[in-house]
Amino acid sequence: MLPSALFNFQSLLSVILLLICTCAYLRSLFPSLIDRNKTGFMGTFWKLARIGERKSPWVGAACLIMAFTVLFWS
Repeated sequence: MLPSALFNFQSLLSVILLLICTCAYLRSLFPSLIDRNKTGFMGTFWKLARIGERKSPWVGAACLIMAFTVLFWS
């Protein structure tokens, strides 16, 4: 799914939203797993978790809009 998501904007947004939500959820369950890697490639997941925590109403609204477009627009 990921290589084809690079060429389709809607799929790319879905992947990014899923990564943000997953990282924020995993950080709520296992904070030490995400917090120990703040730099490098693994730091990307820490940054995604921070976005999910700080912008959670906006991320939730984006997930609802994306669900609506996937279910009814496609």
